[in-house]
Amino acid sequence: MTYSATRTRILRALTVAAAVLFVIGLYLALFWVGPEKQQGAAQRIFYVHLGSFLGAFIAFAATMVGGIAYLRTRDPKWDVFGLSNVEIGLGMSAITILTGMAWARPIWNTWWTWDPRLTSITIMWLAYAAYLMLRSGIEDPERRRRFAAVYGIIAFASVLFTIIIIRVRPDTIHPVVAGPSQADPTGSFDVTGRIRDTLFFNLFSFAVITVVLIWYRIRLENLTQHVMRRKLEVLSEL
Repeated sequence: MTYSATRTRILRALTVAAAVLFVIGLYLALFWVGPEKQQGAAQRIFYVHLGSFLGAFIAFAATMVGGIAYLRTRDPKWDVFGLSNVEIGLGMSAITILTGMAWARPIWNTWWTWDPRLTSITIMWLAYAAYLMLRSGIEDPERRRRFAAVYGIIAFASVLFTIIIIRVRPDTIHPVVAGPSQADPTGSFDVTGRIRDTLFFNLFSFAVITVVLIWYRIRLENLTQHVMRRKLEVLSEL
């Protein structure tokens, strides 16, 4: 199995760019932006928290696109695309949950509370973890791809629910950084010019990082499947 030299060079360049963006983003969050007047240093966690959630959104949205494309074309490459995005999305959403807990401890005085937003993101994570369990429970490749494609499309509803919930539920205490909210959240902060710029930079950084990770995961899955096919060919010749 070979990859074009051009694609490899592009991926390497994106990898370097992602690493540089991540370092700059951390510098802005830790040193340049300064402590927020209400939350102090704890607010710095939000740059990784929101960035990782954007990464999860990109990955899970791509999973839905891959599922639709597979059902239309039956091309296995879209199944690889969907699987790779789910795994990266799960990693990104796990970072979102963990950084949210780290932020909640000094702001809400608890590591966890069953707030509507926290409940919905937990449901989202479990929904995509179930995607992997579904795949592992089906032996027939074509059936596995078809079921995974349908599930990946339906599961995106949990992502939309997570985004919408804090904008429609009046009992949430989770802050809303952008957009309307009916609640009176605990932990809001003033978006100054430096906070806004740092937030946007980190969102862009995590978007690039997510794309790079997905690309590597697709390559790894293609390589794994190639090795398995070669193994079966060798065994059949014995």
